[in-house]
Amino acid sequence: MSAAAIMLSVLSGALVGLSLGLIGGGGSILAVPLMAYVVGLPPHAAIGTSAVAVAASALANLGGHARARTVKWPCAIVFALSGVAGAAIGAQLGKRVDGQVLLAAFGALMVIVAGLMLRPRRSGDDPQVRLTRSSAAHLLAPLAGTGLAVGALSGFFGIGGGFLIVPGLISATAMPLLNAIGSSLVSVSAFGATTAVSYAASGLVAWRVAGLFIVGALAGGYAGIEAAQALAGRKRVLEIVFSAVVAVVGLYVTARGLARFLP
Repeated sequence: MSAAAIMLSVLSGALVGLSLGLIGGGGSILAVPLMAYVVGLPPHAAIGTSAVAVAASALANLGGHARARTVKWPCAIVFALSGVAGAAIGAQLGKRVDGQVLLAAFGALMVIVAGLMLRPRRSGDDPQVRLTRSSAAHLLAPLAGTGLAVGALSGFFGIGGGFLIVPGLISATAMPLLNAIGSSLVSVSAFGATTAVSYAASGLVAWRVAGLFIVGALAGGYAGIEAAQALAGRKRVLEIVFSAVVAVVGLYVTARGLARFLP
């Protein structure tokens, strides 16, 4: 691995970590295009390697939320277990799709995510919600069904899926936004790990790149948190700028993916 490739891997991870620390989400969707077009990995290897980095980052953040007791564990575990099955199916399907077609579809997803990021996050109104024997009758089916669908999408594209998991948890349980964010990390970790294992079994994970990317993400995340405190009053502006960047990159990825099929 050349010195340039090492530097690009670390810097790409730092960019993702910076965005996650700065605005609190969305950055992992940039991991795949960075690995594909900056680091230079083939499409499927970029997705598999990204899944490793996403899972590791989510686990690191989950520890903090667990200590703060913002994770609704029973709800989070049911959602994650259902989603793992979906992620395994999605990963198998994704490996069967032509790499450039997959990147084009991923680019279209990025544009959709950019639009979703501009919408204000809604919070649930039931901080006492718990999955128990008595509440299972009305909570279990929504949690399992939504988890399965989101997991399949996560596995197919090799993303964490937090932008769908958070509203999915709120819709299924009416838990507050803070609890949904903390609980979502259980699923992001599980989905990323499932996708990573599937791709690794097919030899589609660049482990050295993944390690360097994670190192960069940790450093970038620390810088992002520091910057977020200094720019706390401009968070909405940062979200708009970031969503615009995601949309532009998404259009570029879509165009690159479709270019081979155009005359």
